[in-house]
Amino acid sequence: MKYTKYEIARIVGARALMISMGAPILVKSKKIMDPVEIAMKELEANKIPITVERPAKRVE
Repeated sequence: MKYTKYEIARIVGARALMISMGAPILVKSKKIMDPVEIAMKELEANKIPITVERPAKRVE
């Protein structure tokens, strides 16, 4: 699934908040300490436990 830039911003922001509040990190990172960078790495690896629901398309 391709995400829009707005969905990416929302997903990364939400996941970075989770990480900063103590959620387990789902990718291996040695020296990365910034929650936003960790969230970006998780997004690139498709490991983020967040789903995106889009409204159904209308058929007329």
